[in-house]
Amino acid sequence: MAKKRFVHHPINYHEGMERLEQLGQQREPREENIYPYPITEREQILILLYSYCQLGMTPQRFYQKWDLTREDMALICSCSVQTVNGWFSTSRRCYPPTAGHLRHLAIMDFLLEDFETIPKELLERLCLKEERMEN
Repeated sequence: MAKKRFVHHPINYHEGMERLEQLGQQREPREENIYPYPITEREQILILLYSYCQLGMTPQRFYQKWDLTREDMALICSCSVQTVNGWFSTSRRCYPPTAGHLRHLAIMDFLLEDFETIPKELLERLCLKEERMEN
């Protein structure tokens, strides 16, 4: 059976968050290990909010903020050191970082800044997600 698709359109952040709060108050618990989970209005709103989120941090700003090497930055961004070096080069032949690279840097910045405030259970879900999905 074909999966239902929803219409992709920009969403007002505040309206989306208000609707998520309303839906959260009436949310029923999910049965565990029943995959795939259905895509409800809640998930549709979250997907749209995430899709239109402009989360990103430039390599230059990240490098100024944190005392790390370009090798560290390559590890964070899942790319080569040559790619990272290119971001700092003035040569016309180098490509700028992708939206994915900028997002990796912004997420890492968030983790470096706010690690202690993230609940342990959430960190475990983020770090062990693949392991759980394989079982």
